[in-house]
Amino acid sequence: MANKLQNETSPYLKQHAHNPVQWYPWGTEALNKAKEENKLIIISVGYSACHWCHVMERESFENDAIAQTMNTFYVSIKVDREERPDIDQIYMIAVQLMTNAGGWPMNVICLPDGRPIYGGTYFKPHDWQNILLQIAQLWEESPQTAIEYAEKLTAGINRSEKLPILDIPKEYSLLDLKSVILPWKEDFDLQFGGYRRSPKFPLPNNWLFLLRYATLAKDESVLAHVHFTLQEIANGGIYDQIGGGFSRYSVDNKWHVPHFEKMLYDNGQLISLYSEAYQAKPNPLYKNIVFETIAWAIREMKAENGGFYAALDADSEGIEGKFYTFQSDEFEILGKDAEFIKAYYNITAHGNWEEERTNIPFISKKSSLLISEANLNSEEWNNKLQEIKKTLLAYRANRVRPGLDHKQLTTWNALLLKGLVDAYRVFQDEKHLETAIGIANFIENNCKDQHTLLHQPQDSNRKINGFLDDYAFTIEAYISLYEATFDEKWLFEAKKLAEDAISLFYDHEAKTFYYTANNAEQLIARKSETMDNVIPASSSTIVRQLYKLGLLFDSDSFTAIADQVFANVYPHIKSYGSGYSNWAIQLLEKVYGTNEIALTGPLAQQWRSALDSDIYIPNKITLGGTKSTLPLLLNRQDIQSKAYLCSNQTCSLPMESITDLIELITNNEEKSSYND
Repeated sequence: MANKLQNETSPYLKQHAHNPVQWYPWGTEALNKAKEENKLIIISVGYSACHWCHVMERESFENDAIAQTMNTFYVSIKVDREERPDIDQIYMIAVQLMTNAGGWPMNVICLPDGRPIYGGTYFKPHDWQNILLQIAQLWEESPQTAIEYAEKLTAGINRSEKLPILDIPKEYSLLDLKSVILPWKEDFDLQFGGYRRSPKFPLPNNWLFLLRYATLAKDESVLAHVHFTLQEIANGGIYDQIGGGFSRYSVDNKWHVPHFEKMLYDNGQLISLYSEAYQAKPNPLYKNIVFETIAWAIREMKAENGGFYAALDADSEGIEGKFYTFQSDEFEILGKDAEFIKAYYNITAHGNWEEERTNIPFISKKSSLLISEANLNSEEWNNKLQEIKKTLLAYRANRVRPGLDHKQLTTWNALLLKGLVDAYRVFQDEKHLETAIGIANFIENNCKDQHTLLHQPQDSNRKINGFLDDYAFTIEAYISLYEATFDEKWLFEAKKLAEDAISLFYDHEAKTFYYTANNAEQLIARKSETMDNVIPASSSTIVRQLYKLGLLFDSDSFTAIADQVFANVYPHIKSYGSGYSNWAIQLLEKVYGTNEIALTGPLAQQWRSALDSDIYIPNKITLGGTKSTLPLLLNRQDIQSKAYLCSNQTCSLPMESITDLIELITNNEEKSSYND
């Protein structure tokens, strides 16, 4: 019989609806039951695209004997980490404190009041059963021991990432940046790109910071490593060479064998990264990656309401990667081109993924030699390759597809919106902008309850109010949409959301942003999210947007909050640059300043387009139009088009061509480099 998850809308929760475990969703029914019956709680957290979540379900949660133990001694709660990241955040800290590791599935055993006493990630069936019995016995025979441990662990959760309030430095210097970069460079993998480790995650914000730093500081070694890394990722198996889009990470150190789940948040950020990398260095590979990834997202992830779904599963037919891999003989559908393309994609009779005896298409250095030997110029080869990809994509489409997680998360849609805007600004393709505006309208129409931002569209089960990342990334996306269109409704909406975020999430005494709102459900702790991960931290993102809004609206109130929170975090950036990369981008702008570019008159949009395509300026904000009340545009609008370069509350004389503006920016950069 179905358990209490049968009426949930989350695909991950519904996957467990027919387990013999008497699962409950997170809520008062389960929490009250635990207290009333004095039972320990199992909080099991995962997500629908998680391969090892599926494995533990098959091995343990569908096992009748294990289910009986869970049902007898525990109240078992299933949580979708993407639906309730606030719950995941707290119990992940607990697991990391207990084990020095983390990941999903995450399984935590708690007291009846929700305080954790034991936890870990994936457990083998025999181990999981033994743990359940041992802890149940402990609770029966020595409950005080469990309570004392829970008290210590909960105190540790509350202390973690709690930062002191520090004085705001008078200035930040290039030496501060170099102290971040020097230890960071030591970890570069000069053979395969990225960092010397496995598994390897793309970490888009890391490479975005390093690209901007290397450009502004004219650090050629870092710049070369960034582009080398981006090319290795783009050519590896982590990128779907046939259908576009990136998997979450590669399990090896060569970007070859991916963990095949595809997440919207990765792909949105990587669209931004490869667009900006193309702006810095117009590599046709980067453009192909951007356009193919956008095409994948629209083809496989877009909903009728203009929003996008969350993820594609790693598995199909119960086998990881089955949808994406090939046997050698399957390439025979290409006819006379079969052998050539097999060599190009490194397809072998025995399989280039030896463990599974199948092939993951990837491009190696020998592939470029094959093209030159075929006497094809770049245009001829690109046209031929696109036709081959269409044939293979159509063939692959007949397979059983991976499961789709049809949640529509505000944060992840905002990340894709930003990626599409960045692609539009670099490549000037109106379709990218149209899709981006469609996402913005989706957020406005589906992810708000009156004036409150939601974490996802409300459904028949519940309404989940937005967390700090929902606000922060939506603000960022709306500001970027304004900079691309000069439509001020998006900028004023961003300002309103920022004011709401300060009201809901900022603690004026602790000088910190909390992840959950002050009117949200009270959990065992209220935490800040400080460290940047695969997705930048909500705190670093809101701080960066407050700086932008402070400039755009000449608002000291936004800037003062951002200055204080940044000062509190600043000492930690040096200790672990990779874990504070978004904060490091803000440090970069504090050292090199921000180019505030104001474009007025009827040519404002045309000049904006030329500025984005003709020069790479990592540290800029752009505003413009013919009618505006923004401080930088006020009293600067007349019949003639003018351009102004402003910084530190000082603006240049008006310039009457975009060429003059670019020349001034270039000269300023050269002076700055000379002074360094």
